[in-house]
Amino acid sequence: MDPMIAALLRPEAYGHPVEALELLETHASWVILTGPYAYKLKKPVNFGFLDFSSSEQRLHCCREELRLNRRLSPELYLGLEPVHGPAERASFQGDGPVIEHAVRMRQFPQSDLLPAALARGAVGAAAFDAFAEDLARFQASAAVAQPGSSFGTPEAVRAPVDANLRALAAVPTAQPALAQLAPWVEAEFERLTPLLAQRLRQGWIREGHGDLHLGNLLLDGGRIAAFDCLEFSPQLRWIDTISELAFLAMDLAERGRPDLAHRLRDRLLELTGDRQGLELWRWYTVYRATVRAKVAALRGDQPGLDAGERMAQRSDLKAYLELALASTRTGPVALVLTHGPSGSGKSWLSQELVERLGAIRLRSDVERKRPFGLWGIPAVRERQGDPYAPAVSEELFAQWLPALARQLLTAGCLTVVDATFGLRRARRPLEELAHELGVPLLILELQTPPELARSRIQARRRRGLDPSDADLAVLEQQLRNWEPLEGDERGWTLRVPTTAAGESDGAATAALLLETLSAVEPAAPLAPAQGRPLDF
Repeated sequence: MDPMIAALLRPEAYGHPVEALELLETHASWVILTGPYAYKLKKPVNFGFLDFSSSEQRLHCCREELRLNRRLSPELYLGLEPVHGPAERASFQGDGPVIEHAVRMRQFPQSDLLPAALARGAVGAAAFDAFAEDLARFQASAAVAQPGSSFGTPEAVRAPVDANLRALAAVPTAQPALAQLAPWVEAEFERLTPLLAQRLRQGWIREGHGDLHLGNLLLDGGRIAAFDCLEFSPQLRWIDTISELAFLAMDLAERGRPDLAHRLRDRLLELTGDRQGLELWRWYTVYRATVRAKVAALRGDQPGLDAGERMAQRSDLKAYLELALASTRTGPVALVLTHGPSGSGKSWLSQELVERLGAIRLRSDVERKRPFGLWGIPAVRERQGDPYAPAVSEELFAQWLPALARQLLTAGCLTVVDATFGLRRARRPLEELAHELGVPLLILELQTPPELARSRIQARRRRGLDPSDADLAVLEQQLRNWEPLEGDERGWTLRVPTTAAGESDGAATAALLLETLSAVEPAAPLAPAQGRPLDF
């Protein structure tokens, strides 16, 4: 053991009461737990992508660690503490020469880290919804890379992917996966290069967390808190916001919780409105999976591991490489419309499709409000006036929703548009889009009794947490003007009955949707529609 660390494992090395001393170790750091506080010290190592070999570099990175993490968890990061020498009598008190520095943190139970909290069922969907809002606010306030910066250029995006592949090339068991990943990376980078340059110009490259996986998340007082930002490399920290999200979603999927990964992605993108970023989703998921594979390989080569620990790292390496390969493949692409009045359970069902199938959802209630600054983080007011004006409804269904759906479908997403679609001329632009793009179209017809829809609307308005402003008067107007599915639309329809408990069967609907997709023909062209104005 390092002499300095051995000396710091003595209670008398601390100027406060020590409950118990425990040493945690990673490939780059030592963390000493004392009970009330944790002290993190950087190892004098150089892995190429991480260089802590000099005392100056370690001190700089300690300072950066404090600055970066106080943006997200200021209550965890308490300060910088000098270590006084000599090494064999190292202490956080005394007047000897300063031989090292440590970041002092409020200690928390290791059982509150997200992997452990997930394993025992202590963290669920509501916590991830709240974290999506926290992450959206953090990203909105983060420093933005300016055009001309070296951060976020196509070359800067490509470099760490290549570095991961080079590191994994030294791992014999990784060779079969690399034989498939390397040519995919080459072809995909060529395809995405113009978009990567555009993302930098548009301001999506920001000083983020940089290492946002489950092991760097904590369940703290019922909320998820992020810590341990990537302090040692600005190039790996100044990244596309969609890359940050892809890292956490990838890690959730690898841990057997794709439902939470899909829910987090849907919630964050609904808040930010960044559907363009989904074109980069597979690229960044592959990148992040190879990051974790590389880390597993490095940890597996550390001296002092027992057989069980070494086997666990090999298992992680294999799992992350398999996930990287799976991420190079696209899933089913289709356009799915809901059809049911307010209170019929459309949003509940579309949420089920998000979590079970990885669908991307467009909610008319949200997209109607976004241009008026009434939804989203950050809230951006691009228009004035009434979001429920007839002219706004015309634009929403004729232009905004079709444009967003086109973006998602061309990015290879299973796309669900959650709206009442009670008038055929509201449905028609999206039906024509499916035909134009040659993708299957399905309409989910929710068969909900009106009395149940009324009771849901009343309950929803009492809670006040839904983007829909529909009340009972709106529902009655919808029912009076309702235009049922007809003609060719019936060939694209799946009926979704309501169960005795008053809900749709999300699992059965998801399974039936997947089963049906392979047999559904692209929508046929339709004649222009006439009818009532889209005033709801």
